Amino acid sequence: MIGRAEHDPQVGGTRGFLPAVEGMRACAAVGVVITHVAFQTGHSTGVAGRLFGRFDLAVAVFFTLSGFLLWRSHAAAARGNTGAAPRSTGHYLRSRVVRIMPGYLVAVVVILSLLPAAAGASLTVWLANLSMTQIYVPLTLTAGLTQMWSLSVEVAFYLILPVLALLARRLGVSARVPVIAAVAIASWAWGWIPFDAPYGINPLNWPPAFASWFAAGMLLAEWVASPIGLPHRLARRRILMALVALAAFGVAASPLAGPEGLVPGTPAQFAVKTAMGAVVAAALVAPLVLDRPDTAHRLLGNKTMVTLGRWSYGLFIWHLAALAMVFPVIGEFPFNGRMPVVLVLTLVFGVAIAAVSYALVEAPCREALRSWERRQENRDGRPTSPPDSAVTAGATPVGL
Repeated sequence: MIGRAEHDPQVGGTRGFLPAVEGMRACAAVGVVITHVAFQTGHSTGVAGRLFGRFDLAVAVFFTLSGFLLWRSHAAAARGNTGAAPRSTGHYLRSRVVRIMPGYLVAVVVILSLLPAAAGASLTVWLANLSMTQIYVPLTLTAGLTQMWSLSVEVAFYLILPVLALLARRLGVSARVPVIAAVAIASWAWGWIPFDAPYGINPLNWPPAFASWFAAGMLLAEWVASPIGLPHRLARRRILMALVALAAFGVAASPLAGPEGLVPGTPAQFAVKTAMGAVVAAALVAPLVLDRPDTAHRLLGNKTMVTLGRWSYGLFIWHLAALAMVFPVIGEFPFNGRMPVVLVLTLVFGVAIAAVSYALVEAPCREALRSWERRQENRDGRPTSPPDSAVTAGATPVGL
């Protein structure tokens, strides 16, 4: 019974492609843009500033989507569903590299070469950003690319995921959820570790600090592969999930989760913010993956939202450059207001660049990988497999 859970027709998240997840990705990308535009237009104080600033929890949504989409084949295989067995580690790593690196490298080179605020970047800045190690190298988060810290965190998760899957095989099925949840809760203590980091490095941006955000998606993947139970019934109460997400967002925007603006909080405040991010992300994603297959997601699953979700990675990597372009266009300096105008133009410019990036860089590289793998399979006499769902619809690496 459990071994057939992955094919349970009552669970919508077992499908290879989830249009509503793409739509949620688009919404999260817009959330990232909102929080940066709010800061750059001076809306970082007061009640409005707190609310706009907490749109950075869109990063938690992206991390949760990555955790879910990349873990669900492991969760299904653990329950005896051989048809959903994970692809080889080599295939997995190739798909991750091709998914993130071409567009990212183009963005880094263009922004460091042409963005005036990034002019004169040192060799260290270049190397740290090209290698996605900027959160470990002092003072290498530079103009137009500061949002890339979360990609460094994503890459760390991608690299460790095969190891986590290997360790999880030693657990019984009934122990997988408690262990993942325990690791998530333990990660909230990260802020209390007394690091002696050099100036220009923030250990609160290191991967273990956000383990709970990835774990939220991994837990959803475990439940998708399990028989219908309490998590499914709760997730299908959309109003309840919306209220949970709003409540958690409200706590994250309150003084309990830190001061206004970019001022660092206490370890306790950081723990509250991180915990609330996990709750917000889980509450938003759960109704999309633990629902019934016939559940209509007309808003998130329509063609426009799916297309925007497909472009969301490009919007993420280019939106700060687009934001920098907006101020000269409207003849205004940063931190002087006009948020609605700046937000609309940033989204227009950012989406346009993202569409070009997808058409000219991202999609061709992914298709080239699929073609190469088909040739390899045919040469080795193995049956040609369908495109990996984690590549076609899966964990797009986007963050703040």
